[in-house]
Amino acid sequence: MFEGLNLGDMSKMLEEVQAKAKEVQEQSKNVEFTAKTGGGLISLTANGLGEVIDLDIDDSLMEDKESLQILLISAMNDISKLVEDNKKSQAMGMMGGMNPFGG
Repeated sequence: MFEGLNLGDMSKMLEEVQAKAKEVQEQSKNVEFTAKTGGGLISLTANGLGEVIDLDIDDSLMEDKESLQILLISAMNDISKLVEDNKKSQAMGMMGGMNPFGG
């Protein structure tokens, strides 16, 4: 079943994949995504790791807690999707275009 399998080659390939994954993760810190909601009343920026690095809230929302909450949730969901889509794209690039996520 495992005839002709070279464990040395597999080990080397695994090390290369791990090094590439670490490199991609480091690069992700420098990528920024911004989601704007409410016609720009809220702007939320995160890096490629999903860490929020900036949040801007228009002063007009400070008196309307319910609208503020709705728009913040929307912005957070948008950022999460952008970051996740980027991670999937990077993973596919590392795998030579094979799509393990389907679709």
